Amino acid sequence: MTTSAEHDVRDGTPMISAPPRRLPVHALKIAVSTGMGTGRGRFRDPLVACPEVQMSRRIVFSSLAALALTATALTTTAVAQGGNADCRNLDDPSVTGWTDHEQLTQQLALIEAGSAGRVQVDVIGESHRGREIYAARVGTGDRVLLITSEIHGNEKTGTEALLAMLRTLGSSDSPEAQALREGVTIVAVPKFNPDGAELNRRQNDFPWDEVTEVFPQFQGFDPPYYYSNSARGFDLNRDFNADLDYEPQPADIPTDETLPGLYLTNESRALRDLYVDLRAEFGEVDGYVDLHHMGPCSQQNDTGQYVTVALDFPPLGSEALGNPRYADWPLLDQDKSRRYALAAALGLQERAGQGNAETSPFFGGVSRYTHQQIADGYSFDRDFAGQARSAFGLNGTGTVLFEVRGQSDDWGQKQLGQLVQVVLAGVFGIAERMADGSIDTLNGDDFYDLPKYW
Repeated sequence: MTTSAEHDVRDGTPMISAPPRRLPVHALKIAVSTGMGTGRGRFRDPLVACPEVQMSRRIVFSSLAALALTATALTTTAVAQGGNADCRNLDDPSVTGWTDHEQLTQQLALIEAGSAGRVQVDVIGESHRGREIYAARVGTGDRVLLITSEIHGNEKTGTEALLAMLRTLGSSDSPEAQALREGVTIVAVPKFNPDGAELNRRQNDFPWDEVTEVFPQFQGFDPPYYYSNSARGFDLNRDFNADLDYEPQPADIPTDETLPGLYLTNESRALRDLYVDLRAEFGEVDGYVDLHHMGPCSQQNDTGQYVTVALDFPPLGSEALGNPRYADWPLLDQDKSRRYALAAALGLQERAGQGNAETSPFFGGVSRYTHQQIADGYSFDRDFAGQARSAFGLNGTGTVLFEVRGQSDDWGQKQLGQLVQVVLAGVFGIAERMADGSIDTLNGDDFYDLPKYW
């Protein structure tokens, strides 16, 4: 979840420390063979006017999504929860159904081995406690989509969705899977914060006294605002900086979310290096998706329906004034990010289908994530410079935030099946429109037609 509020944490027993290091991703031998309608007529896919293309896309999406969802072996409810539904957290939630780091290692090895060379899995870095950070790549397309899950260790749904996606695209010989592999290259980091994930908490595990051992220039300084004294770790999604060559300096310690992060953590530095190497290979990273969870009880303003998933583009200050704080970053393209978010919504709409869009959890619960603007009557312009999606957006990437309902440390596996399917539907909505090029012709302003809950 990408608010600045802290969550309950559970500290674990420290393990062996490993200092941050920049691992060159060119060492990755990444194999290359490898408007959403609201039912209320708010916006539509521009290709709806071309029935043949639209039908082809629906077949591709439905076939791939069905394969991926079957691979999860999960069930889902058919109807989104209304305003009277139970949204309470569980007293003692089970997390045994989520994939832990050891299981992730095993599953990625099996996916790679069964992919006939389509999927390549590599280690892009290590967490502070020495756990591998994996990246898996599939597809040979000229456009690249980077996806991360579990940047917050208690937000686990995306990991299950990415594993299902990799199984499908790695093993399927269907024309649909082949078309998607040929049209786009997908690079997935399914468990970005492995230490936090093992502790089932938001932050990583990197106490400040150990930070100052690795970065002695910070001795005698207070930590940045995104360090948690209680958890003794960092919110990784505040440790990013749009300057991709930046190295940590005490003079730059941020005191609030409007300031960029420091790249203090192994995890953020590994993802930064991956992003830099992909840019070097492809010229640009077209899209980036960051998979999260949010609170369980948010309800849409107009309908009272609980939010199943909220989507967003980078929060970078005043949209009405053209993001003036970032005038020195000419590659920023907020309309591009809104088009990519809209593509996710369209994927969710297509998955709803069968005349059931209004009550489907894939559609009725889709919302815009909180993105306050003074121009809309709020007291501030939401601005989070240190988030990964903001840093990459300032470098020209279309970036999308997914926030599905319920933290795993509060909900356990509650609605796991439904929420995994929601993530898959949205990610496939982006990937297929990247593959056929239609994402470039969407109207980014149609994103604003999605309902609000804030």
